[in-house]
Amino acid sequence: MIWGLLALMIAAAFAGAAIYINVAEQPARLKLPVAALLTQWKPSYARGFAMQASLAVLGGVSGALAWWETGDGLWLAGAAVLVANWPYTLLGIMPTNRRLIATAPDSADAATRTLLERWGRLHAVRSVLGAIATVLFLVAALRIGR
Repeated sequence: MIWGLLALMIAAAFAGAAIYINVAEQPARLKLPVAALLTQWKPSYARGFAMQASLAVLGGVSGALAWWETGDGLWLAGAAVLVANWPYTLLGIMPTNRRLIATAPDSADAATRTLLERWGRLHAVRSVLGAIATVLFLVAALRIGR
């Protein structure tokens, strides 16, 4: 059951990274002056997007393969929840991301800080989706031996 264990591992990595951003990185950067806050957010976002987008796809594919192999719908449900990060990001977060990316740090103001605070709340949904996918994969993995 390599596909299921791989899906579980990837979902846990996705959830862990997303939660770390919400619990540690975002609160720490919000203590910075707004220009520095935006300057720190931009490269962090770019690297995080590449990592988490890849993890969502790989975890979704692994979960779907585990479902194909076992027929257990929990694998498919976990895959769907993990892959749901893509449309959520594109439709729910990307408008905020685009505004932040387009803002020069020297022109950052109180509205920019508000956008960055909003971004943190939007990103928390990604943490929840990752955690749900991880739990679904874990329960599916625990059912294998039964």
